[in-house]
Amino acid sequence: MAELIMNDILGTPAILVGLFALLGLLLQKKDVANTVSGTLKTIMGFVILGVGAGVLISSLDFFSQMFEQAFAIRGVIPNNEAVVAVAQQAFGTETAMIMLFGMVANIVIARLTPLKYIFLTGHHTLFMACLIAVILSTGGMSGIPLIVTGSFILGSVMALFPALLQPYMRQITGNDDIALGHFGSIGYFVSGTIGKYLGNKEKTTEDIKVPQSLGFLRDTSVAVSLTMAILFIVVALFAGAPFIETELSEGMNFIVFSLMQGITFAAGVYVVLAGVRMLLAEIVPAFKGIADKLVPNAKPALDAPIVFPFAPNAVIIGFFFSFLAGLGSMFFLPMFGLALIVPGLVPHFFTGAAAGVFGNAMGGRRGAILGAVTNGILISFLPALLMPVLGTLGFEGTTFGDSDFGVVGILLGWLVSLFN
Repeated sequence: MAELIMNDILGTPAILVGLFALLGLLLQKKDVANTVSGTLKTIMGFVILGVGAGVLISSLDFFSQMFEQAFAIRGVIPNNEAVVAVAQQAFGTETAMIMLFGMVANIVIARLTPLKYIFLTGHHTLFMACLIAVILSTGGMSGIPLIVTGSFILGSVMALFPALLQPYMRQITGNDDIALGHFGSIGYFVSGTIGKYLGNKEKTTEDIKVPQSLGFLRDTSVAVSLTMAILFIVVALFAGAPFIETELSEGMNFIVFSLMQGITFAAGVYVVLAGVRMLLAEIVPAFKGIADKLVPNAKPALDAPIVFPFAPNAVIIGFFFSFLAGLGSMFFLPMFGLALIVPGLVPHFFTGAAAGVFGNAMGGRRGAILGAVTNGILISFLPALLMPVLGTLGFEGTTFGDSDFGVVGILLGWLVSLFN
């Protein structure tokens, strides 16, 4: 039963979010029809978001392989899923217990403190629980002390990081209904702050004027398709037809394959945005029940794509400049004696895009560009600085990718070393 709850229920983000929606609807004493409809639509919205994210990740994986082949770059590629999969072999029980009781701690903290945020991004909860379990274990903790300490730390960051971002979220969404629950928060906060002080809020990315002859680019889906298709084709020319047609495309012409991957990426973005809209339409009203009954005035903290519909142009600008900053960082990391971090397309897309939205909300186009560049630098240097904390556990080939994992991991590793 414990395995069913942890792996199949709490370990499935769509079901976890659906359960919160169901609880909220029941607390509001909605009729059966509305309760069933609201719960299923919440789950469906999250599933649609996940399907779109899967399409994006698959397309970006092809791009990463082509990029590596084209420019012969070898190094550490940050990947949260990969590092957690390795860690689960040795720390699976500790991770599961910290995740479960960390969610309980999040609710208690939201109830008793001004940090009224319930973190609903299940996979990031799992990743952070794993990071905490690994570092506390290597520091000599075990058993109940490890679980209690780890759960408190997890519950605290699940409430603290959304609170840190909420002033900027109000600027993005125009209301105070939702929060951002994604462990790239430090990058988003820095991006918004840089935009606030160095940008120009009046010149937003969404007002970029397109000549009448290029009017088709006003359609976000078309603009994304064209941008990504050009990127794929350029990298494909350097990677070479033989590699792509034998290793990736199953014989399809490498130019046609690249064109289709660019369009596939745009389709993934379109699906993600559709899932976000459905999820928001259901989760916010349903969550009111939890806020009113269990945690008054609480806000749901949702995954990073939740901000994408508010500034679609900033999403692409943020991704592009975050990735460029990641490429530039590769030349500086060895100068500081750090591991070479190869920019992973997945973290640079999701966190770079969100950083672009935050930078744009506070500082317009300049804020989006500068904020995304800063995010790209952070998610290049922080994983490299985190690696010594994780290296003895055999994670040399990969590490955690998003900014909060680096900050929490480095600080926690430093604290553990003081008491070890």
